Amino acid sequence: MLNFDDFEVLTFDCYGTLIDWDSGIWNALQPILANHHINTSLNKVLEFYGNLEADAERGPYQEYKMVLQTVLKGLGAQLGFTPTALELQNFSESVKDWLPFPDTTRSLQALKKKYKLAIISNIDDNLFAFSADRLQVSFDWVITAKQAKSYKPSLNNFQLAFDRIGLPKNKILHVAQGLFHDIAPANVLGLSSVWVNRRNEKPGTGAALPVQAQPDLEVPDLQTLAGKMGLM
Repeated sequence: MLNFDDFEVLTFDCYGTLIDWDSGIWNALQPILANHHINTSLNKVLEFYGNLEADAERGPYQEYKMVLQTVLKGLGAQLGFTPTALELQNFSESVKDWLPFPDTTRSLQALKKKYKLAIISNIDDNLFAFSADRLQVSFDWVITAKQAKSYKPSLNNFQLAFDRIGLPKNKILHVAQGLFHDIAPANVLGLSSVWVNRRNEKPGTGAALPVQAQPDLEVPDLQTLAGKMGLM
């Protein structure tokens, strides 16, 4: 069992944990798929996305805008269409329109009363700036893939966060939805973690690869976590 008083800093994955990336991805792709007369399901698109994104992020570092363009080209190859230059550009910038989960902002504001907050995200700095405005809380540290020049589940991203925060790992609690990107590397690092299982009533693993990982605590949303901490 976690003793929440042991921690001074909460580090968060952003997309999938704070921002609803399943809906963001789907809303950005629907007009593109419609333009090319492609009829497919959300779950199939997210499965393709998870595999294509992981492949793009394993190679030499490229900004997330370019990862998104690579994913869309791959989706086109899988589903039988060729995205236009405008569609590639629009999809690569769509992150700025992705919205927080309904419980996110109020929960972050409650957690901020007790803890310092940090972001460890597979994102570009300029794209996260749009999300930061929507999250309505001041983060003490923001660590992006662009800064790390690597993508989670690389341990490099977490090590950069540890260096910036400057506290022992036992003072840091990582909070994330993704088993593949976050909870599994946290296990390797001996970092305490909370799995925000926002897909607990949905089939599959969404836009991420399946993996075995063991969080210290599982909650269905951020509001539940804040409640367990006595902050809501």
